[in-house]
Amino acid sequence: MSTTPLTASLIDLAARGQLPLHQHMDHATIAWISDNKPDLPPATRLAMRPQSKKLLAHGGLPTRWWADPRLYTSLHGVRHAMRTAALAAVLAEANSLDDADTATAVLAAAVHDCQRRHDQDDRGHGARAAIWLAANADTVWVHFGLTATSRRIVQAATAVRLHDIPYEAFTADDTSDHARTGRITDVVKAADALDRYRLPKLKWWPNSSYVREPVFDQLRALAFDLVLVSERAYLAGASGPEAVRYALAEKGLL
Repeated sequence: MSTTPLTASLIDLAARGQLPLHQHMDHATIAWISDNKPDLPPATRLAMRPQSKKLLAHGGLPTRWWADPRLYTSLHGVRHAMRTAALAAVLAEANSLDDADTATAVLAAAVHDCQRRHDQDDRGHGARAAIWLAANADTVWVHFGLTATSRRIVQAATAVRLHDIPYEAFTADDTSDHARTGRITDVVKAADALDRYRLPKLKWWPNSSYVREPVFDQLRALAFDLVLVSERAYLAGASGPEAVRYALAEKGLL
């Protein structure tokens, strides 16, 4: 079965171990997410540099960038991409990345899942997305109002390739590539992990032990709120990009 049955929620399907290949948010699941909000300190207002706000304004990515258009609205689609890009921008600020590294991290975070084949454990999707990004670099950089350079393409593609490989599984080549990206790969991996509050099992929610990011726990409340607000807006009828922009504006990130 390739799509979620209309009569079953993701939370019910996850409990039965029957999640389909293509998973779409539903009212029962977002209610369950809200009911299970962790005991976190309130999300604080964060200062965002003008360049980052400009990048996030370009976050509504084209459907054609996804390998399977059915994934554009799924749990790994445009809403996840935009929230991950926003969280990457926040993490870049926290790590005092310069404008160039911040832009590279945001761009990589935005496209990190675009070559997924489904919403389950699609191993190798990072490598496929990295190849796609390198082949379509000019198109992607122009979309964000940027100019591609060889160094930035390599850094972004490397971060995308490594995002779905656990640190403990890095090969010697992975470790060498990781070192050449500076903090960019760490930011992308942490941003992706922070957006896991959308997933329909508590054990899949953010876990700082899998990332290398000192401020990870401080951003949990923001990450949770971005999921809750944007997914509710989407289910209320907003488009994916509109729903995430609404959530970002509410948090002062646009």
